[in-house]
Amino acid sequence: MLMNDLERKVEALLDSQKRDWKLARENYASLSNVQTRYFRDNDRTTVLQFNPERIRSSAAKIDKASLQARPCFFCHRPEEQKGVVYDDAFEILVNPYPIFEDHLTVPLRRHERQQIRPYFRKMLDIASELPGYALFYNGPRCGASAPAHMHFQAGRRSDFPFVRDWLSFPKQIIRETERTGFYVTAGHIPACFIFESRDREEAKAVFDLLYDRLPVKPGDYEPMMNVLAWKEEGVWVTGVFPRRELRPSCYYAEGEANILISPATVEMAGLFVVPLEKDFEKVTFADLETIWKEVSITEEEKNALVRKIKEEA
Repeated sequence: MLMNDLERKVEALLDSQKRDWKLARENYASLSNVQTRYFRDNDRTTVLQFNPERIRSSAAKIDKASLQARPCFFCHRPEEQKGVVYDDAFEILVNPYPIFEDHLTVPLRRHERQQIRPYFRKMLDIASELPGYALFYNGPRCGASAPAHMHFQAGRRSDFPFVRDWLSFPKQIIRETERTGFYVTAGHIPACFIFESRDREEAKAVFDLLYDRLPVKPGDYEPMMNVLAWKEEGVWVTGVFPRRELRPSCYYAEGEANILISPATVEMAGLFVVPLEKDFEKVTFADLETIWKEVSITEEEKNALVRKIKEEA
């Protein structure tokens, strides 16, 4: 398949950064040593990845004092880090601490806090122009390592178990039109609202409908959520994972009970990254299910949201 102009530029950027930027070259080379385990249940595969370089993200302090004490790494980038400007608003960069073989970061070109609603349409546009990729968004208290600077990330669609498996998930219909379907997973963790549309504005309207009905915790400015979006065969597909906690209890546990997993979109979408070998060796699928349950909204909260949306339709 022929690549469009943006795809060609991104491929060239990946090639040059992996070759010419020492940090990226070494960290992408180290992916060859990453270990994986696979768990299969009824309708999906969940992946556990041992990736020591991700300790920076998993253990990152994102309290207000810590964020104020360190410079923004999007505004103060290494000289070696190059980018591709997208529509004057965003810039596509190579992530120097990768989870995937082709891991992109897409920051806003001005310093503005992490908040998806003003930029969801742009997320769909980028997904449309990079059809081999899935774009993802970590909320400011849902895995974002730079919550003070608006950004997306991206990886190849094939890298996300959710992208491969979502059609087989049990789902409840919330609303269907000629061009758009709005669903929610049924009896499935983590809870996820899924919508597919051939119309960008209808997809945006569904996202806004959901966004406006999700609770915002005291002191927060946005509902807790992770978002994954991609386009295939002319259809935009979006998964929204509402959250109630930043980290699970095992993250804070002492001794043997401690598991250093801080879930973001990648984990909610079925790829768990652990930076410590002891966790990689001992984690079970039951542990991962417990993590999902603790950070995701409950079944009762999900059902209440569905009722509210249907009643207001």
